[in-house]
Amino acid sequence: MNTILNINNLSVDFDTEYGIFHAVDNVSFTVSKGQVVGIVGESGCGKTVTTLAIMRLLDTVVGASIQGEILFEGQDLLSLRKKQMHQIRGNEISMIFQEPMTSLNPILTIGRQITESLELHLKMSSKQAKERAAELLDLVGFSDPYQKLNDYPQQLSGGMRQRVMIAMAISCNPKLIIADEPTTSLDVTIQAQILDLIMDICDKSGAALMLITHNLGLIARYAEKVIVMYSGNIVEEGIANQIYYDSHHPYTLGLLKAVPRIDGDIKKQLITIEGMPPEQTDQLIGCSFEPRCVYSVEKCKISTPKLESIQKHHLASCWQSAELKG
Repeated sequence: MNTILNINNLSVDFDTEYGIFHAVDNVSFTVSKGQVVGIVGESGCGKTVTTLAIMRLLDTVVGASIQGEILFEGQDLLSLRKKQMHQIRGNEISMIFQEPMTSLNPILTIGRQITESLELHLKMSSKQAKERAAELLDLVGFSDPYQKLNDYPQQLSGGMRQRVMIAMAISCNPKLIIADEPTTSLDVTIQAQILDLIMDICDKSGAALMLITHNLGLIARYAEKVIVMYSGNIVEEGIANQIYYDSHHPYTLGLLKAVPRIDGDIKKQLITIEGMPPEQTDQLIGCSFEPRCVYSVEKCKISTPKLESIQKHHLASCWQSAELKG
């Protein structure tokens, strides 16, 4: 498969009143054309910050510092001028944000928010853009698309707002779609509809998809490759079957064991990962997961493990990885 996105040694720091916050620390991974890559981990592990760095949406954040390379079709996005990045963002790379009510503009109609990118990137006339916007709303499941073009976000339900976000994301036929927890605020039935819709669109268009979530069930159903993040680092990476059936990092094992099972004993207490993630303002010595790890040995406290190959396409950063099996 041809690589469309290649991230090399990406680090994102924020200068805060409490010190330097290391949100993303030396992260590297690739996304191939048409591939579905799932990124999972607890809140605060660096998933969303990684995607915002890819989209260059941290440029105006005071105190933000980004290092490394983000190569999109061989072009380093971090080296582009703002005007050049504007031609890529929303056009070749698009993003479906976590909460549509805070992402959509409440004072602009749904129609205007969709037609804006069509006029900007595809140079459509106002009439052409309106026709295309109605087609997109029809594609994402609106029964009365022309009427809805005149509605405002607050007039729609959460599921309908998310469908608008999807319509905006696919409007210019992007090569890469980033979906940042796109179903978090939706009920279970609507979640399945939204994810099936996104996958169907990607299948038809050939777009690659980065699916960011803490829901392991969604990742198991849709992702081809899975990246597990913890405390700003990638701790395990592999194809879906490797991660779910042959995981080699204690954090991944803990996440999998914490998922409730339908066939499990309803009287049995749910399994949890004890403790809390470390403060990311500290320069840690040793493995960042060591204080919470039941497999910890002395080496874990004094030496940081590197992300190394376990088998083909399967990487893990754990001194005990050879002894662990999912």
